[in-house]
Amino acid sequence: YFEGSMGAEAIKKRLENFDMEAEAEALKDIIQTGKGQKKTRALKRLKVVNAFLTTDNSPLGMVLDYVPVIPPELRPMVQLDGGRFATSDLNDLYRRVINRNNRLKRLLELGAPEIIVNNEKRMLQEAVDSLFDNGRRGRPVTGPGNRPLKSLSDMLKGKQGRFRQNLLGKRVDYSGRSVIVGGPTLQMHQCGLPKQMALELFKPFVMKRLVDLNHAQNIKSAKRMVERFRPQVWDVLEEIITEHPVLLNRAPTLHRLGIQAFEPQLVEGKAIQLHPLVCSAFNADFDGDQMAVHLPLSPEAQAEARILMLSSNNILKPSDGRPVAVPDQDMIIGLFHLTTARDGEKNEGRLFSSYAEAIMAMDRHEIELYTKVKILLDDFVPYEGWEAPEGYEPGQPVLVETTVGQVIFNETLPADYPWYTGVADKKSLGALINDLAEKYPMHVVAKTLDALKNTGFYYASRSGVTVAVSDIAAPPTKPAIMEGYEEQAANIESQFAMGLIDDVERRTELIDIWTKATDEVAEAMKENLAEKNTTINRMVTSGARGNWMQVRQIAGIRGLVSNTKGEIMPRPIKSSYREGLSVLEYFIATHGARKGLADTALRTANSGYLTRRLVDVSQDVIVREHDCGTRRGLTLPLIEKDAAGNISLHENVESSIHGRALAVDVVAEDGTVLAAAGADVSDIVIDDLFKAGIEEVRVRSVLTCESAVGVCALCYGRSMASGNLVDIGEAVGIIAAQSIGEPGTQLTMRTFHTGGVASADDITQGLPRIQELFEARTPKGVAPISEVTGRVTIEDTDKSLKVVVTPDNGDDPVAYPVLRRARLEVAEGDHITVGTQLVAGAVDPKEILRIRGPREAQKHLVDEVQGVYRSQGVGIHDKHVEVIVRQMLRRITVIDSGETNLLPGELVENIAFQNANRAALAEGKRPASGRPEMMGITKASLATESWLSAASFQETTRVLTQAAMEGKEDPLVGLKENVIIGKLIPAGTGLAMYNDIEVEPTDEAREALFAQTATPYNDFSYAETNEGAISPEFQAIPLDDYEFGQ
Repeated sequence: YFEGSMGAEAIKKRLENFDMEAEAEALKDIIQTGKGQKKTRALKRLKVVNAFLTTDNSPLGMVLDYVPVIPPELRPMVQLDGGRFATSDLNDLYRRVINRNNRLKRLLELGAPEIIVNNEKRMLQEAVDSLFDNGRRGRPVTGPGNRPLKSLSDMLKGKQGRFRQNLLGKRVDYSGRSVIVGGPTLQMHQCGLPKQMALELFKPFVMKRLVDLNHAQNIKSAKRMVERFRPQVWDVLEEIITEHPVLLNRAPTLHRLGIQAFEPQLVEGKAIQLHPLVCSAFNADFDGDQMAVHLPLSPEAQAEARILMLSSNNILKPSDGRPVAVPDQDMIIGLFHLTTARDGEKNEGRLFSSYAEAIMAMDRHEIELYTKVKILLDDFVPYEGWEAPEGYEPGQPVLVETTVGQVIFNETLPADYPWYTGVADKKSLGALINDLAEKYPMHVVAKTLDALKNTGFYYASRSGVTVAVSDIAAPPTKPAIMEGYEEQAANIESQFAMGLIDDVERRTELIDIWTKATDEVAEAMKENLAEKNTTINRMVTSGARGNWMQVRQIAGIRGLVSNTKGEIMPRPIKSSYREGLSVLEYFIATHGARKGLADTALRTANSGYLTRRLVDVSQDVIVREHDCGTRRGLTLPLIEKDAAGNISLHENVESSIHGRALAVDVVAEDGTVLAAAGADVSDIVIDDLFKAGIEEVRVRSVLTCESAVGVCALCYGRSMASGNLVDIGEAVGIIAAQSIGEPGTQLTMRTFHTGGVASADDITQGLPRIQELFEARTPKGVAPISEVTGRVTIEDTDKSLKVVVTPDNGDDPVAYPVLRRARLEVAEGDHITVGTQLVAGAVDPKEILRIRGPREAQKHLVDEVQGVYRSQGVGIHDKHVEVIVRQMLRRITVIDSGETNLLPGELVENIAFQNANRAALAEGKRPASGRPEMMGITKASLATESWLSAASFQETTRVLTQAAMEGKEDPLVGLKENVIIGKLIPAGTGLAMYNDIEVEPTDEAREALFAQTATPYNDFSYAETNEGAISPEFQAIPLDDYEFGQ
């Protein structure tokens, strides 16, 4: 007989006598035999049933008999000044549940008709639903003003939820913020801290010191002194802040160089002073930017700030190992002015017996900074390509033909650095700093940078650099050039009018003509400016500010612009800004400009979100061991040949081979070992291998690392920021995410439209392409790849175009339909191998994985991502992309579970899969089989073992319900989980191996201490008796025996 009932009671009743084991068996049968929809549904159900079977959870726990109420302080009620109350939404939601529950009780006591009781039960269920997750079912419960009420799950979700607002990021004490200004007199490791701010930050320290020095009787009066700014307070403050570093941070913190430590110097005023050379790391400028100051309190924190975060230790960029603190703008102009030599000056070629004599002559205006003279130098260090005079011995004075300016410039470099000739511009200064960073310790580089900064500023202000409107002159040949091209354009237009060419051809031709015209005007303008040698010319050639394109628009011609769709318009703007635009030209130009601004805003948001997903997927990649012992690696090209057969270093050596460890010995043809396995590939090693003619080398890579958790130091190679092998405990995953995310804002947002010009379907580029790759999406207009090796035939019917591949092994031919407008990459009769791309365009990475295997898929992803960044001129080391790609290919889908306890269709980590199979084989059972799975970064983050990390990322409610049902535990291996529960992160000094370290005092410290006790250090015997045992009065008493002064 059939019985129906309503609400959760019915479900509870069914669950009471539900046989889990039988259900699991039945589902396994369906999975074994079933197909399609039926099978996937069974897999999903089996996952749930299995969760209840393996944990102690009873399915009855899914039905609530009682609703827990959270403590009142989490749902506060405050009285407003009008006597009214403001209350948390939760109170309203709880109230609805209570009201309906009481009403239901009353109806049941009264024995109301079933239909009324059922309605009340339905309403109670809805009230409970909206308390847990308002708006999940039906219409959300709204408060005043039609605002949906915030339910329990809303308290956890999103950026304002508990996870992201309070657990992952907190507001801290001992911090302040203020506007920044440049501090040209500071040293690299210093910052200027406003006095008032410093006093407030260091208040407790100052108060304690005042009491220690007897300036104040107690803490209370010390506090009063500080608040009244008594004179003694400032002296104490000066004493306290010496050698106590502070942290400066500028939002947005896109990479780790966005927070650095400095030694504070007290300054008047209310603005923080920042060293000019660290601006590029913070991406700061002084147009009103603000920065935050934080104070590390404990001695450990201070030590870490000083050793790891001090700005003079962070000269190299973690993404590519290039220096980030390079002289810029006015420093470049100053050094450029200083090192430029001029011909035909007064007293050219004079001889001076010393640098001092030459300086004296310059002070008397006998010669100038830039006069070519000969000076006898004592401390000359020969440079590469220098021809020594006869009988020269190192250390002898040398007569050098130079200018006083160049000698001054060389004085700023380390004493033993080879003599620097040539003109200092942006490029050569960058190379110089790079070279210094390779060869000298960081503090020397920092010192040199400071010297360069001071010299640059000093001579920039004495160079008389100035800009006048008269500097910007249109080239006299411009009208003639334009006339010639006008004729060509008119010619094309008339051909179009007569119907000889179509619209697309006309566009292409016109764009071509005007591009040539623009280039020619630009060349003429450059020559014209170079003849005059104006300041503008010096600014651009030295790389101090601006580029030729900007100058071209001011002095030459604006040229072709794009419209709002991103298409190039075939009519150029013929005026320059100096001449002034006509009204029509002005309006045409506004299209592109406005789109540029809108683009930038979108780009910033998208790039930030990409960084967040990258950090989330890679946050648990930490260097956990020195060597995982693998022999595997990647084989990368070292040299490339051009068409003429000349060999040169491969263009990507810097970002691919450089800074890694070798996987195998590199052996020359005659059998000598050029570099041993495990050696760091430095510039010197690359040079040696290149000279020996080695074509490719095999290097260790994180893609082939076999560490169970994290990666090993040798597979990762050199830490780009320090130039040495990466330390154990380095959070390389986070560094990789930051290195990829930080330049994200520079990538273009748009998909290029060539305006109807025939090409592969609009190529996705820039940021959207990066997202498409990391999310492992199938690209738009995907290009097919061949699944077989064989011969190509092309079938062109009136309906479609097909590429047919006939396999060599005699199987049936495989046909690939392609679009008519697609550009074929293969021709009729070609012999192709598995995985060959058939038409131009983007390939689906999942297809590469399926057809060619994980190794090729990894290579494809790394190459494509790097292709996008290189096209924008951004250099990132391959290893950062590899860390992310490793995380995308970490899992395996189980196809057949064999006799292991894995479920078919389950996603498991590679390591877990291998372990399960090893265990099965050891017991002589049948192992499981599976296929590697490529997951997009969002999906990979949500599939992590750690439920805390996944819940704080996205889809919070879904992750938490799943975790509760499976009775999950969090192993706390990543960084986010530990931040959430308030533990030290398991990276850097937070690793377990650093937990119980006892610090031994140094010998100097011991001697200093013993000097106070007047016992010579060497005679002190640590109270030992003759047997070498410690005498009884010095022995520690076991705590149990100690009588605690009874």
